[in-house]
Amino acid sequence: MKPAAPVIAALEAAGGEARFVGGCVRNALLGAPIGDVDIATTLTPEAVVAALEAARIRAVPTGVDHGTVTAVLDSQPFEVTTLRRDVETDGRRAVVAFTTDWSEDAQRRDFTMNAVYADAEGTLTDPTGTGVADAKAGRLVFVGDPATRIAEDSLRILRFFRFLAWYGKGEPDAAALAACEAGRGLMANLAAERVSKELLKLLEAYDPRPAVRLMARTGVLGALIPAPEDLSVFEQLVEVETEQLFECDPLLRLATLSPADQVGVAKAAEALRLSNEQRDRLVAARGVSPKITSWMSPRESRRAVYQIGATTFADRIKLAWAASSRSAATHQWRGLLALSQSWTPPPFPLTGEDVLKSGVPKGPMVGQVLREVEDWWIDHDFIDDKFSAIEKLKAVAQGMAY
Repeated sequence: MKPAAPVIAALEAAGGEARFVGGCVRNALLGAPIGDVDIATTLTPEAVVAALEAARIRAVPTGVDHGTVTAVLDSQPFEVTTLRRDVETDGRRAVVAFTTDWSEDAQRRDFTMNAVYADAEGTLTDPTGTGVADAKAGRLVFVGDPATRIAEDSLRILRFFRFLAWYGKGEPDAAALAACEAGRGLMANLAAERVSKELLKLLEAYDPRPAVRLMARTGVLGALIPAPEDLSVFEQLVEVETEQLFECDPLLRLATLSPADQVGVAKAAEALRLSNEQRDRLVAARGVSPKITSWMSPRESRRAVYQIGATTFADRIKLAWAASSRSAATHQWRGLLALSQSWTPPPFPLTGEDVLKSGVPKGPMVGQVLREVEDWWIDHDFIDDKFSAIEKLKAVAQGMAY
């Protein structure tokens, strides 16, 4: 958090108190990597802007109505938010009032482990009294009454399971879990983009299986997507990723929690408002042709890579591997993945101009001839011999009735 020290200094020079808060403090306590750095202050947004500008730090009013100004220092953003309390909430948005009371600010936060503050010297302030202990013990506990926190913003249900996947240890807090189950219907009012963002962050955890099991058991997962009754493919994909491939692919994990057909997964992607690129990848991963098996020959594998592309081929391998219970095929699946990463399909050596030179007249017949020769070229394992391809072209052209 040292890069943000000049921001803290600028706020304090203007007469305000400023402390780090949220994920950066939590992760520092846990020795985990620190991502975004958030700062809380007693200064109003207008005073924050003035303080930053006086220190020649760029100030961007990203959410002034809610008390947030983004300080940009050496191209790195730091969110600075005025201490606040909720005046009115509707489950998605809140009307806030600014305060100088750190305890009031803590009471509107979601979980105790996220309501710990640290000053520039590292001195901690823990208004809830249990935030530090809960963070270190992996206890995910709502600040105050869980149902009240969820009523303020129902996305907190999904955030509960997300933080559980990343930081939870032992049995989950019973009151929190019950409140999530009781309030799951409130999530229907959430913007799909917010849901998909949280869901993908959850699935990015090293091992989200316990959290996803709880989501399924409480009906939270089914309230978000048409989830499968059987989570075995999802569970096995996570096992393959973590024990064999040493990777975490949240989008592919989502594919195993969505309908297993291309139409169904496309509808799920649309409901979650995924990007076109994400949707297209999910749909392609759920394709069934060519069929992917662990006993595919190198020639069949190269054909598949050429037809559907290396990324889709790799995705389908992982899904097929996860759906297979035969651990003896591990080396075969790994071999197929290695081929997808190491082999680059060569360009087809002929063009439409070559077809015209062979005597085929302009028109649809050109494409038909080209496709037939290309099929022959693929069948011959992408033969690196343009002369042979031209000879095949001549034979095909001579056999065509124009």
